[in-house]
Amino acid sequence: MKRVLFFFLLVIPFIGQAQNKKKEKSTKYTITGSVSGYEDGTSVSFLDDQTGQPIKQTEIKKGKFIITGKVKEPTFKVIVFGDQPPVIPFFLENNSIKISGTKDSITQLVISGSQSQNEYAEYVQLIEPYLVLFKNNALHNPALVEGFEEAAKTFITKNPASYVSPIAIIQLMQVSTKLTLAQELFSLITPEVQKSELANYVHHVIEEELINGIGIEIQNFSQQDANDSIVNITSFRGKYVLIDFWASWCGPCRQENSNVVAAYKKFQSKNFTIVGISLDSYKKGWLDAVKMDGLNWTQLSDLKGWQNEVAKMFKIRSIPQNILIDPKGRIIAKNLRGSDLINKLAQILN
Repeated sequence: MKRVLFFFLLVIPFIGQAQNKKKEKSTKYTITGSVSGYEDGTSVSFLDDQTGQPIKQTEIKKGKFIITGKVKEPTFKVIVFGDQPPVIPFFLENNSIKISGTKDSITQLVISGSQSQNEYAEYVQLIEPYLVLFKNNALHNPALVEGFEEAAKTFITKNPASYVSPIAIIQLMQVSTKLTLAQELFSLITPEVQKSELANYVHHVIEEELINGIGIEIQNFSQQDANDSIVNITSFRGKYVLIDFWASWCGPCRQENSNVVAAYKKFQSKNFTIVGISLDSYKKGWLDAVKMDGLNWTQLSDLKGWQNEVAKMFKIRSIPQNILIDPKGRIIAKNLRGSDLINKLAQILN
């Protein structure tokens, strides 16, 4: 998926300093760095948006470095020294940007010359009381979620022309189920920012959430089982159903199957079942895997691989994925793995 690293980085915002400096128009960027404590030859790299791998830009010499280039719009970047953590997220734009600090206090770098970076620092300060939400055990705190929602709304309302605003919406969608709020905030962003790469990504995520969003009633679908009989998802109304997308050739799916089997055995007597949607192309491989992994629940496939009609309906572009629906067919959780699946089912069914 585009920006694989992006969601990970957003849960560890850079909390260093940004100095105010009047923005001047420029056709390129020049980053002038003064960071002491590193040996000569230490690499200075940007992390690749797609893979998260370091892409070397230059080397430190006598505590100094210079990086030049051009971006079409202010953009979120991550810099790393010596290909070693910590990574430092910041906003890059075509201007003269200065970075200063020391190796021993690398997370407190001072970055100046970028208006977007100033706005990013303002945003991070605003959401700092709610960063605990991005830790697994705090996601169920309604007061914190509500506080974060209000903080994101405050920032975007004040900064509709900021290229940081799309990040606020992405983080909002990580902790809040209020899809209508995300849509509302996206509509506040100026047309110029809405055309940016980050905003396009946000729009794409919102469009997908409209299909697979929490609280949304799923579309009706039918597909054939192993005996070529047509099974309609509405035949499971009245039960909690885990719609599980997988394939026999998918290694991570096969590893996760043991957790899914454990959940099925534990809760099958409590108004819960599973419907497997296989993205296989060959029937024998599919059914052999079903038997080998002990998947003793309804299994469906049209044997079209990635072109599986149900997978296309739900915009499934990677597996394993799953969608948990309630007895009325409404989505109540997504992509539950390992102990998260057991815990969620226990919370609902016990």
